[in-house]
Amino acid sequence: MEAAISADRMYQALVEKDPGFEGVFIAGVKTTGIFCRPTCTARKPKPENVEFFSGVRDAIASGYRPCKVCRPLEKPDATPEPIRALIREMELTPSIRIKDQDLRLKGFEPATLRRWFLKHHGISFHAFQRMLRLNTAFKKIQTGEAVTGVAFEAGYESNSGFVDGFRSVFGVSPSKTKTTGMIDCKRLETPLGTMLACATSKGICLLEFSDRRMLETELVYLSKRLNASIVQGPNPFFDRLEQELEEYFEGKRTDFDIPLDLIGSEFQIGVWEQLLRIPYGKTRSYKEQAEALGKPLAIRAVANANGLNKISILIPCHRVIGSDGSLTGYGGGLWRKEKLLQLEGAPIRLSLF
Repeated sequence: MEAAISADRMYQALVEKDPGFEGVFIAGVKTTGIFCRPTCTARKPKPENVEFFSGVRDAIASGYRPCKVCRPLEKPDATPEPIRALIREMELTPSIRIKDQDLRLKGFEPATLRRWFLKHHGISFHAFQRMLRLNTAFKKIQTGEAVTGVAFEAGYESNSGFVDGFRSVFGVSPSKTKTTGMIDCKRLETPLGTMLACATSKGICLLEFSDRRMLETELVYLSKRLNASIVQGPNPFFDRLEQELEEYFEGKRTDFDIPLDLIGSEFQIGVWEQLLRIPYGKTRSYKEQAEALGKPLAIRAVANANGLNKISILIPCHRVIGSDGSLTGYGGGLWRKEKLLQLEGAPIRLSLF
């Protein structure tokens, strides 16, 4: 990593607390013996007192200990365990109505929790709670349960209130759910940043880094293609996805077993299925991918389909590089592509940041 990015550039990022460098490097401070993430708010040392590492493992091996301010051993923006437990409680019993008084009894300050949910989920805690209830209600109605009974179980005192809340989220009344579908989504934390996962009853249909520019376009496409609403809520595949991703980033998994739901044209799906055949630790060029598909002249079309892959990491589009061995475009950012290939031990030519 030191060869790919100059020490001056990394030090500038450290001074500016640039979040774009989270996961790119770790800074070791010689005078204190601690190591920090790029966004650490502690006082910045002089350039000559800093050395840079590609990850925490190298920093620890060099004798540094983790900073207590920025906590570099934790995932960026990781959900605190008390909040994870709260979310699990709501997912297991979606009909529960947790009020501010209940939150205080559980050790939470309602205003602080509200700000955390607004920052990380875009909605308040109580709105998140309502979303889970409506998510469960949607699925029950689709299995044939009566709307009135479902509304009561969801904690609504009137059928009209339930219908209004349901329509505001899904865009249709409960009675019309038979003609529409639902895609569950969940925020995940990885060593390379926050990701958004979406799943249907068939499998994972989207896994993207939350700062990908095309993310909103991809979500709109999925919604229209499947005639479905995308709503935060539990899905049987999410726990398995988190487990497999954790094993992958720890270097303990080289293949993913979780079912995928590929949404795209016949040609795009063919390209993505070919991506799945690239072995862990190996790379291919776009030309080689086109040849593997039996379409040697369709290099540009293959590259375009590669870029439209909506399931990062699981469908390893990061393993496709330029014919000269250079790293080419990646929706999650070239630095992430480089990190993924380094994790897999693939032979690459380091990029110039």
